[in-house]
Parts: sequence; structure tokens; C-alpha cells
Amino acid sequence: MTRILNLFAAMGLGLLAATGPAAAQSDLVEARILPGWRAADGTHIAGLQFTLKDGWKTYWRAPGDAGIPPQFDWRGSSNLSSVEIEWPTPRQIRQSGVTTIGYDRTVTLPLRISPARKGGAIRLSAQIDMGVCKDVCVPVNVSVAQNLGDTDAAPDPLIVAALAERPFSAAEAGVGRVTCRLSPIEDGLRLQAEIRMPSLGRGELAVFEAGDPNIWIAPSRTTRQNGRLMAETTLHHMAGRSFAVDRSEIRITVLGPGSAVDIQGCEAG
Repeated sequence: MTRILNLFAAMGLGLLAATGPAAAQSDLVEARILPGWRAADGTHIAGLQFTLKDGWKTYWRAPGDAGIPPQFDWRGSSNLSSVEIEWPTPRQIRQSGVTTIGYDRTVTLPLRISPARKGGAIRLSAQIDMGVCKDVCVPVNVSVAQNLGDTDAAPDPLIVAALAERPFSAAEAGVGRVTCRLSPIEDGLRLQAEIRMPSLGRGELAVFEAGDPNIWIAPSRTTRQNGRLMAETTLHHMAGRSFAVDRSEIRITVLGPGSAVDIQGCEAG
């Protein structure tokens, strides 16, 4: 990932989008905030929608072999405590022997927003750094902002549909025991996972996240054996230093051809 970003910097690639009250646009992607509605518990449900130029794609939070994970800066917001992104199920994108994970055309990211002061109006402002790719990859920056003050608004069907596209939980998918075996290698750790779960269909892929953005995880080799999903990968610290991994923080997303399962944590194997 670091090598990819350094290459973009050396080439001087980048696009800066114009800023508007609710939407921003570059030559390759248009972004807008869907104002959403206020939930009964005081949180606000909004959406961040990206519309990509034909043939272009963007990336999920764990982008695969060579993708660019999106970065969100909410510091320009007001009356904001936290923002949680409810990621819809992405798809595997295979091109030139490389597998990346993301979205094409139009994608809506539901946002679960906690205000600093319940009942008050929220000003949501985001600076977004993201990668968009076709035959080449280009880093793009967009800025969007929107007032979220309508507490009586009805649920937005676009956001509701995106929420319905989230991966199944482990319980919903009937996942049984999940184990992770960690062993040292020369420059990191090898992780071997065994997941007892029903098949999602051909082409299953287990995607791992460590809970620490400084730990890079290689794409996994995923196979099926007697009702168990077996996945193996390696973990490396981006600064080249030694590190430890908390198994309870390991997040495994199993992607199938039409669905996905989100698994949090694993036991020692």
C-alpha cells in the first residue's frame, strides 16, 4: 500500500473536487450526503452516496491486492460525537490477475451518527480521500457538507436498501467455531483460520482485518474442506517492526458471489 501511494505522489496524480452544500464532484466520482432521519434513540441515520463514471470502481474498507482504502475526515462537523459507517456488501473485482474488493456504479454508505448534544441540529462535513480505478488508479479528494436538522423525516429508501445489503452476522449465517493459529515468520506472522460455516457458493474469499491500521494483511488463500472454510494469510507491520495481535480484534469477512458474513474475533487454534 505504501509503495502504491508513493507512486501516485511521484506521478503527481490527484483531483480536487469542488465543494457544495450537499454534493461534490470530480471528473470521475460525484459524492453527496443523504440527510436521512433521526432514530428513536437519538442517533441520526444518514447516507454518503458515490456515483462513479462508467467503467470506474472504488474500494471497500479492506481493498484487497492493490486497492486504496477510503479515508474520512469529519473534523469540520459540528454537534458530532461519532460516525459509524455501515458498509454494504462489496464484491470481488478481478482484473489482470489482481483481486480487489469494492464497488462500481453507485454505492450508498449508511452513516450512524451520534450527536454531541441529543436533539440538536448536526452539521456533517467530510473530507474524503479515496481511490478510483479503471485501467489506471487515481487518488481523488472530495468535500461534502450537509445540515441534518430534520428530526421528523421519514426513512430514506436508498439508505434503507443499503442497510439491507450489509453482510450477515455470524449468528445469522449459522457460523460455528472460528479458530486462528498464529505463527512467526521472518517479517511478520502467519495466520491460519478455520471457520465452521455453511457455504456461500463458489469463489468464497476470507478477508482479514487486524484492528490496527498499521498492520498490513496479505490477500488470503481460501479453500473448503468438509464443511469448514480454511484461510491462510500473512500479517506485516507497515513500519517493519515487531507486533502482537489480539485474536478478539481480528475481523473476518467471508465474501461469496451474492452475500457475505461478518465475523468478529476468533479462538486460539
